[in-house]
Amino acid sequence: MNRTPTTPPPAPAIPAPAPALFPAARGCPFAPPQETTRVQGEDAVPRVSIWNGTEPWLFTRYDDVRTVLSDPRFSADKSRPGYPLSSAAAAAEAAVTPTLLVMDNPAHDTYRRLVQREFTVRRAEEWRPTARAAVDDALDALTDGEQPADLVAHVALPVALSMVCVLLGVPFADRDFFRSRTHTANSMHVTTAQATAARAELQEYLQSLVRQREKDPGDDFISRLAVRHLRTGAMSEDLIAAMALLLLTAGHDTTANMIALGTLALLRHPDSYAALHRGDDPALAARTTEELLRYLTIVQRGIRRIAVEDVTVGRQLVRAGEGVIAAIDVANRDPGRFRATDTLDTAQNPRDHLAFGYGPHQCLGQSMARVELQEAYQGIARRLPGLRPAVPLQDIRFKSDMAVYGVHELPVRW
Repeated sequence: MNRTPTTPPPAPAIPAPAPALFPAARGCPFAPPQETTRVQGEDAVPRVSIWNGTEPWLFTRYDDVRTVLSDPRFSADKSRPGYPLSSAAAAAEAAVTPTLLVMDNPAHDTYRRLVQREFTVRRAEEWRPTARAAVDDALDALTDGEQPADLVAHVALPVALSMVCVLLGVPFADRDFFRSRTHTANSMHVTTAQATAARAELQEYLQSLVRQREKDPGDDFISRLAVRHLRTGAMSEDLIAAMALLLLTAGHDTTANMIALGTLALLRHPDSYAALHRGDDPALAARTTEELLRYLTIVQRGIRRIAVEDVTVGRQLVRAGEGVIAAIDVANRDPGRFRATDTLDTAQNPRDHLAFGYGPHQCLGQSMARVELQEAYQGIARRLPGLRPAVPLQDIRFKSDMAVYGVHELPVRW
């Protein structure tokens, strides 16, 4: 008996894999997560899933990241619907007084021009003796004490805090207040209410300081802005306080983390540390600083943007309203740009790294940061040739739970 052949049922569709979570967990404490670095060599630009379930595009290649950070069709305004905010606390703060970091043009360029003369390369070099003295004072206090000691608490934080206090005109006696509030505001593991309250306390503190400096100015950043721009109406009290808050929190937190984490990285490369101690090459401190900035890149959640028009980056079309993340830590290890990617090579001088960002929002205080870091690395290596960690690497607590990467403590002997 003839049978009519039957068509087999179609195979069930295989669902597309869900986007990976971002940020992913690190494998090596001195490298970006492998899940993130792996996509750099793939043809397709991936989407990733962030804390609120949205799925922005993740760009990791050097040229793509520079495009995202320089193309005006990508907005830095985090109050726009769909912006890929980094946390619930960041979402709660989307409507607060904006700083340069989240302004678009024309407002961004207008306000940046008002403050940029405070942060020229020449002004930064004028601060070098102050930075050197701060490092020496911190090392004096460290070596007068008992061993082991925490390099974060005794050197990295005091140097960074003293410099930003002098620059802004903030009383050093208040350092514990703004250090604790900054820590809370930048943590990934506090409630939205706690982070918002910490930021509000800092803002109120600085607004009060702006009012004081407007009446009785000194020779500092807040005083000069109050005299030049508050009195003329070019800037409001809220805006000056917000600008000062950005410099206060970013200026000491990033620098302190780079001092401690960079020193730990150098101790794991003893030849590089010994060369810095000898001081035979006058350009080595600057070169080492640039390479550490590239190698470590402590902004670990990427730089966020949202497309305001359709724009193609590389071969990827990003539609208006879609969020993007520019992973500068991965881009700084792009083999198409840098000779050494996953190794620390102080023979190279990667001045084109992206640790300070790129484009119109590139870090305003980068020249000052370079001076502080050069003096810190050079001073530590010169004074403490026998410096070594006092605990195994696996016992060091790394700041995977913070917006800015680093170490919570670094116990050392010398």
